[in-house]
Amino acid sequence: MRILIIEDDSAIAANLYDYLEARGHGVDAAPDGIAGLHLAASGDFDCILLDVGLPRMDGFALCRRLREDAHKDTPVLMITARDTLDDKLKGFEHGADDYLVKPFALKEVEARLTALHRRHAHRVTQQPLQAGNITLNPRTMAVTVAGKPLTLAPKCVRLLETIMAEPDRTHNRASLESAVWGKPQETSDTLRVHMHLLRRALTEAAGYDPLKTVHGIGYRLEVREK
Repeated sequence: MRILIIEDDSAIAANLYDYLEARGHGVDAAPDGIAGLHLAASGDFDCILLDVGLPRMDGFALCRRLREDAHKDTPVLMITARDTLDDKLKGFEHGADDYLVKPFALKEVEARLTALHRRHAHRVTQQPLQAGNITLNPRTMAVTVAGKPLTLAPKCVRLLETIMAEPDRTHNRASLESAVWGKPQETSDTLRVHMHLLRRALTEAAGYDPLKTVHGIGYRLEVREK
């Protein structure tokens, strides 16, 4: 993998750099948010390891600009000393794919980056999905409603992709979390927040909510004809 490390702590950055390079990965690094965003937007990386507490631009703002302005879907593993649920949800809302709290084991960093890269590579091979007037291209992460582009956080795109791939199925919490985060989450808060964001965006764009809650079971897609 080609990995970009965006970390202002030189000791942590050096440890990550040396370990990942020794494991055979191509590694580049940036010491602050502005330099990191430039490299992330202009480079061709398989994964990005992003610290939250960066000078010049924090990790949340960087991740959001990478998604919304640069239109890059490179998998992002966010690393931080903050371990509250609100901080984790904020990271996901700004476009992070996974979240790792310091201190961490270097082996776990590599394992998480590898998992993110594999899931991302699998999506590239998929064909566009269509449900009513909603279209999703897994390769580009582009979503349109009635032909108009809709901007969504990456995890919301993956939730929508999972549901659209099997439109006749009622998806339970465990299956959605495993498909999007790679494993069931400790609480339902993560999925609930992302479903709320996805519902709100789709409702505003389509004029109705195509995601129906089946109480006690999960979620089902009910779209209107074009």
